[in-house]
Amino acid sequence: MLRPLNVISCLTGTGGCMSSDNTRTELLQVLNTMKQRQAEAGFADAALRKDRLQRGIRLIRDHHEALTQAMSDDFGHRSHFQAGSSDLAGSIKMLQHAIDNIDAWMRVEPATAPDPGMTTEIHYQPLGVVGIISPWNFPINLSFGPLAGVFAAGNTAMLKPSELTPKTSELLAELIGRYYGPEELTVVLGEADVAQAFSALPFDHLVFTGSTAVGRHVMRAAADNLVPVTLELGGKSPVLVAREADLSKTVARTLTGKTLNAGQICIAPDYVLLPEEQAGDFTAQAKDFLARSYPRIQDNDDYTAIVSDRHYQRLISLLEDAREKGAEIVNLGPEDEPAYEAGSRKIAPHLVFGAIDDMTIMQEEVFGPLLPIRTYRQEREAEAYITRNPRPLAAYYFSEDADAQRAFAERTISGALVINDVMTHVSIDELPFGGVGPSGIGAYHGVHGFRRFSHAKPVVVQSEEGASSQWLRAPYDDKHADLKAALEG
Repeated sequence: MLRPLNVISCLTGTGGCMSSDNTRTELLQVLNTMKQRQAEAGFADAALRKDRLQRGIRLIRDHHEALTQAMSDDFGHRSHFQAGSSDLAGSIKMLQHAIDNIDAWMRVEPATAPDPGMTTEIHYQPLGVVGIISPWNFPINLSFGPLAGVFAAGNTAMLKPSELTPKTSELLAELIGRYYGPEELTVVLGEADVAQAFSALPFDHLVFTGSTAVGRHVMRAAADNLVPVTLELGGKSPVLVAREADLSKTVARTLTGKTLNAGQICIAPDYVLLPEEQAGDFTAQAKDFLARSYPRIQDNDDYTAIVSDRHYQRLISLLEDAREKGAEIVNLGPEDEPAYEAGSRKIAPHLVFGAIDDMTIMQEEVFGPLLPIRTYRQEREAEAYITRNPRPLAAYYFSEDADAQRAFAERTISGALVINDVMTHVSIDELPFGGVGPSGIGAYHGVHGFRRFSHAKPVVVQSEEGASSQWLRAPYDDKHADLKAALEG
């Protein structure tokens, strides 16, 4: 089958980009062609923007079963419900939200003029061609999520999906070739070296979702062309449990987030700070919750596998390292099943008590169903632990005290804060989604995505009198007194 014109395959053995030099040259030619076509066509009007977004919705709805199966095949097994709700329905929701709001977002924004008769406005214009590097953990959502803002702002895009989900990436590329022209959206397939070449292209903006370590390389490559970046990274998102918190609610909501996609989520709860006297109750309630939610792990269609052998082995190594350094490991899975199985790549949720900074599990983002627990005596010492560590993508605080909630919000810095739940902010289109410091640069979703991928251009129409410019016109002899008055107040 012939590939669509907007699918660039740089996979070894495909006859495509066989060397790094050829890869860069071909990708640059594609990008330059897209920029030229966009310049010739002019800015996309609201109707075209809505049409591009609507085609994304049709693509997902027409092929939701094939996309769900492809994702499951790539993972070894992925819960079809979780894939359908988070990846597919979530993408449709973001695309539809943009469609519903484009007319309002595109309106010229008036600004207060300093002089009578002068007009001052802000016009939102497309940036141009946006590059998107999407990850494997939510391969559809984290492709179409950025595209919702990119298309709403009137841009076109080049998409590099993850090589770790090859069946999904291949299918997505094929479908995009049916629903979009090469001047609108081009997909680039290939391994990590292709992503490296992709990140060095002179885009008008570059969006990357992935690890902080790789994000540094992406930003460094983009800097050579002064390409502005949006980096959606990760980090260790903490859960701080106050003494007065409802522990049953805390456990259920935290573990709901930790078991979704088997914890392979950038905003999943990464570790828990718990009052030391509640460790036993937390464990008992965690076991009860898991028994009700996942009575089986290995043969349970609701429970997702780890995406690859490498990621599976990494997680097992985290457990072994923690055990060797004194942690108490609590397997929350069924007693008559193995805690983990290499053949299925399914790992039961585990609590890791006594987690200390010397353990690798407290140095890396977990990205799996392992939950380190640190106990505390004073809540402020737990809060101080959060603030002296790198700023996380999200923080979660469980407390029934409104004053304590406000204080925690004021004293901590994170990409987002959710109180008495985890991860709910990501599904609210009106909120910006992004990190701070090592957890990311920039935010998108909803109007925040529209503005992220737009240029806010000030437009000034001078008054007939031109008072503001006359102030600077020489000679200045008769203006010194007015300047002195302005400076001295």
